Amino acid sequence: MNVVQGVEELISLRNGYYANGASIGFVPTMGALHEGHLSLIRRAKKENRFVFVSIFVNPAQFGPKEDYAQYPRVLEKDMKLLEKLDIDTLFTPKAEEIYPTPPKLKIDIPSLSSRLCGAHRVGHFSGVLLVVLKLLNIIRPHKSYFGKKDYQQCILIQRMTEELLLETQIVPCEIVREASGLAMSSRNSYLTNDEAEQAACIYKILQQAQKAFQEEGVNNPDTLKSLCEELFRKVGITKTDYIEVCDKISLLTPEVVTDACILLVAVYVGQTRLIDNIEL
Repeated sequence: MNVVQGVEELISLRNGYYANGASIGFVPTMGALHEGHLSLIRRAKKENRFVFVSIFVNPAQFGPKEDYAQYPRVLEKDMKLLEKLDIDTLFTPKAEEIYPTPPKLKIDIPSLSSRLCGAHRVGHFSGVLLVVLKLLNIIRPHKSYFGKKDYQQCILIQRMTEELLLETQIVPCEIVREASGLAMSSRNSYLTNDEAEQAACIYKILQQAQKAFQEEGVNNPDTLKSLCEELFRKVGITKTDYIEVCDKISLLTPEVVTDACILLVAVYVGQTRLIDNIEL
């Protein structure tokens, strides 16, 4: 496994792989790897000759009151996991490599980014899109893999690559869950045992809403939202950023819930913000 910090070195290495004529798969991460990340890497290995992984905690996507300084950084542990998976290249740039000067370019798709997480984390998606664009330009992968837990992020990255005519194919991958049903996230490490037990209710509540739509014919988005709110209150989850039923492509709220909709939530368990979703 090659471990590279510099952009110029990474480009030189990438050019060698391109000369070989084989496909490159790419999995961008912020580290603190878990089975969700590893599942993306395994899929990339199945579908490509070479696999690149990046570990970069991107300062541009954190707000001033968010957990950038506290975000888990366990590079040595991550490297051991990646060595076992036998990836080709790990890119671990420092912030000054990605942002040699303070970024002046702002990338945004307001119709998709202004609600859900974007309404509560102002500037977050602009920072995400900028770093993803930089990484895609540096690595130029044939396929790039993203988890559907960050569903809004996936939709935004897909739209950005389409509008900018980037050659990479964005591959959304299914959510990987802990045995309890909790969607895997690096932030799960913040949870106490009691909080982890409470957080496991999030997916169960989403499944109950899905059942209400599929089996009981509940097709009013406000009714499904109210059901979720009531169920969250019953398990002691009282702070929510949003509970929304959206069209899977436009992320707009439909008048009537259909199979083309998705239910997305962002809730707090203790001090930890967790997101999850379920396709209806």
